[in-house]
Amino acid sequence: MAKEIKFTKEEVGKINQLRQNVSNVFTQLGQLSIEKRRRVEEVEKVEEGLHEEHKNLQEQEKQLFESLNEKYGDGNYDPSTNTFTPIEKAEETVTEEQK
Repeated sequence: MAKEIKFTKEEVGKINQLRQNVSNVFTQLGQLSIEKRRRVEEVEKVEEGLHEEHKNLQEQEKQLFESLNEKYGDGNYDPSTNTFTPIEKAEETVTEEQK
């Protein structure tokens, strides 16, 4: 049978310190993982809300332009001058030859 060897107090201290450091890293990794998940969920919730708000704004825009189109007809709006220029529709004229 092999003879037992006792580690010195310094060696045992280094082993214990190493184990403690490894344990601390694992604890920190676990905490970080939980915090990361919480933050990702928080960001995703905010992102979802912004997507919903964007969808609502698109619907408002659509309704606004439909009502303006009904009121003023087709045309072009220039936001830099705040002017609307209607598109002139070509009037259909029926000539005698076409009758």
